[in-house]
Amino acid sequence: MDIKEIQSLIKFVAKSGASEVKLEMEDIKITIKTGSETPETTIIQAPVAAAPQMIAQQPVPVAQPTAPVASTNETATEDDSKYITIKSPIIGTFYRKPSPDKPNFAEVGTEVKVGDTVCIIEAMKLFNEIESEISGKVVKVLVDDSTPVEFDQPLFLVDPS
Repeated sequence: MDIKEIQSLIKFVAKSGASEVKLEMEDIKITIKTGSETPETTIIQAPVAAAPQMIAQQPVPVAQPTAPVASTNETATEDDSKYITIKSPIIGTFYRKPSPDKPNFAEVGTEVKVGDTVCIIEAMKLFNEIESEISGKVVKVLVDDSTPVEFDQPLFLVDPS
């Protein structure tokens, strides 16, 4: 997690009105306290386990990235620019269906209308239905089921035509 992500998290917590937020990930723990005259943020970075050292007789060549890889990423970005992105309005855990035995809210190829539920995001034991703000056809699902999502993270690409 870099400093810009931490700063945006602090701003989000300040706007939300929450008095204290604790975030624990694999290698970092963050506590943000607001409500007093001076907001307080504590960041604890866990020590990374030392990797086993290997002794090499000869230098190992390192593969260099090639130019064609960059050009394919650019064309993929250009293709996605005609689609509208549905983004996460909150931090939480992304779920594509209401329960394990039910079908997904939205699949690739599904037509969605304004107000249709496209997923659920669980935040602090509350399940929030995320509704589509646009009408169109779901072209791509950008997040795997049952994975954590950040505020403003892209979830779906929708073709409005």
